[in-house]
Amino acid sequence: MAKTSAVLIGFILTIFVKLFFAPYEFVGLLIIGFITGYLAHSGALGGLWNAALAGALGTIISAILFVLVATFGGSFAGPFGGLTGFTISGITSLITVIESLIYYAIVMGITGAIGGALAPKDE
Repeated sequence: MAKTSAVLIGFILTIFVKLFFAPYEFVGLLIIGFITGYLAHSGALGGLWNAALAGALGTIISAILFVLVATFGGSFAGPFGGLTGFTISGITSLITVIESLIYYAIVMGITGAIGGALAPKDE
């Protein structure tokens, strides 16, 4: 079962790392996955689930932010801005989002399982 508070904190930290610390993304995801798993206090499997869920939500929200920026931010950027640019890059963007979703869920899930295993389990 997902712990809402742990997933919410992990989700916010994931967005923060994705937007502001992109060169250190892998290390940030490892740390955030561990924190999320530890905060869940649900054992290794619960930590894995909560961290993977936080990573997946972070990826989805980052993709939505990208779509909004590509659609509205590029409206005056010539022929490849706005809806035209989003339509041209639509399939490529979808594949990239799916790859990121799997990547975030796996990386954060592994360290979330470690954090969940180390945390005292709530009964």
